[in-house]
Amino acid sequence: MPRTKKEYLFIDGYNIINQWQYYKDVKNIANSRNKLIELLIEYQAYTGLKVIVVFDAHLVKGSLEKTERYAGVEVVYTKEHETADSYIEKQLDKIGRYERVQVATSDSAIQQIVISRGGTRISAHEMILEIENTKKDIRTKTEKPRQKGTNIDLVLDSDTLEKLEKLRRSM
Repeated sequence: MPRTKKEYLFIDGYNIINQWQYYKDVKNIANSRNKLIELLIEYQAYTGLKVIVVFDAHLVKGSLEKTERYAGVEVVYTKEHETADSYIEKQLDKIGRYERVQVATSDSAIQQIVISRGGTRISAHEMILEIENTKKDIRTKTEKPRQKGTNIDLVLDSDTLEKLEKLRRSM
């Protein structure tokens, strides 16, 4: 029996944050990262994809690569002198031909690399639409069905309806 491929979604974190108007309005970059991670936790839980969000730390002097996990979402901070693009490119070299890999970024250079390494790409705009649609699907499936009025005449036979009507008139 053939092995089922895992499905990965790599997110170029700061690229996405910088492309989405929602995050541009957030003054604190840590808050923007946290909001993005929260959305991705929900997205991963719903889709079953393995989500890895990568944030550049290449300009942080002495920074070492660091990986954290939040409810299954892997959050990677790159090491000094390593961009999110180069980290994602290395991961594509390792798994791109063996697993299903999609990368969310609006950086055209990394998009070309993704395609050449056997992955697929999704732009920041497409990603936000995908997350918004997923949130709508989740809301639709988790909302309690609203109790609608029952048309009693569709439930009861005509004899019972007639008896009820007589009873109502006599009151």
